[in-house]
Amino acid sequence: MDMSGSQRIEASRERVWEALNDPAVLRQCIPGCESIDKVSPTEMNAKAVLKIGPVKASFTGKVTLSDLDPPNGYTITGEGQGGVAGFAKGGAKVRLEADGEATILHYEAKADVGGKIAQLGARLIDGTAKKLAGDFFDRVLHVRPLNREMDDLDAARAEGGEVDARAARGQHDSLPSGSGRLSRRRLHPPVRRAGRWRHRAPADDRQVERRRG
Repeated sequence: MDMSGSQRIEASRERVWEALNDPAVLRQCIPGCESIDKVSPTEMNAKAVLKIGPVKASFTGKVTLSDLDPPNGYTITGEGQGGVAGFAKGGAKVRLEADGEATILHYEAKADVGGKIAQLGARLIDGTAKKLAGDFFDRVLHVRPLNREMDDLDAARAEGGEVDARAARGQHDSLPSGSGRLSRRRLHPPVRRAGRWRHRAPADDRQVERRRG
């Protein structure tokens, strides 16, 4: 069965390329993956537990990267044996397209199964294969390494916003804590009137001129 699709990832193409070559990232993205060990720059041993209809089996096999064209894309292939359950193998051609500061990930995937699993019926197998492929590329969107750039950008934007807010406040940041009324009280000490202490407000220019006259 053949599958295709695309995902927009909010990270640079170089960062996506690095992540898709990282065994730790692949472990997070491969559905049911329990372990993945790199044995060469393009080969990894993997173990995954998959459920296809009523059959649940542990598959042991390898993941191979080929047709490497950094940072534009590659082909990722996986195959594993599930004992009496049969075998499963599949692959995807991945192409990375820069889109400003983001990346569009395009994929064309194929999958094949044999043994007991193949007896479950084409519809069930096709549906499961499409779901597994979709899950893999959906998880690429949420793995931590790929979100690092966006986290840094968000932090920078937040800091920039705080700087702008401080600049907008201007001289208020240099005033003592408290309201403007409290500050005026400090500048204009209270006077005693009619037996009570009252805070004297500053006189305006006309009042000053009138008093002088």
